[in-house]
Amino acid sequence: MKLALIFPLALAAFLGVARAEADDFREATTSETETFNARLYAGAPGKTAYACFIRRYDADHLARHPKQKVASMKLLVSAETFEADEQLHNSFRLGFRYRHRSGDFDSSGSCHHTVLTKQGSEVRLGCGVDCEGGGVGIALSKDDKSVIVRLDSIRVWLHNKPDDEAERSLVAGSDDGIFRLDRVDNSECAALVTDRKELAALRHK
Repeated sequence: MKLALIFPLALAAFLGVARAEADDFREATTSETETFNARLYAGAPGKTAYACFIRRYDADHLARHPKQKVASMKLLVSAETFEADEQLHNSFRLGFRYRHRSGDFDSSGSCHHTVLTKQGSEVRLGCGVDCEGGGVGIALSKDDKSVIVRLDSIRVWLHNKPDDEAERSLVAGSDDGIFRLDRVDNSECAALVTDRKELAALRHK
């Protein structure tokens, strides 16, 4: 029952990210989804897979975008095949630093399905944070070396402090709605992982 609810919630969060009506999107076919996953993880995912993307904005970029709140961002997308249904499930972890605020912030959630835009052929992961916490849309650049992250709003926390006092939201403004992050070695996203076994797996992928 829980798995049956995940796609509607993730899709709703994704549609909010895209600021569009539901008619603008359709769920990707199995073939489209498999192709997207192979591109995202640079090969067939297998039982588990990881992909890490990072962007650190330099002074010149920030000077040209004075309203941008985010100074740096990293994204870890992971895939795991569950024995319960033998299907591949994607999830995400997002970490970032504000431009004028101290501390490391992060967020995480599920993105079990891909969504294809009707206009054009862009396939995106629709990812959501539990309890109406917003979400992100994740698409790939044509050369697969970068991802395009789109957001409207997403619940975030001070790093490793997921409680009410540490909870905040990153809300898209004129310069914080779309981010292009570059693919890097998976080990560069190690700070987003707290489980020791998963951390060891990440470093060996």
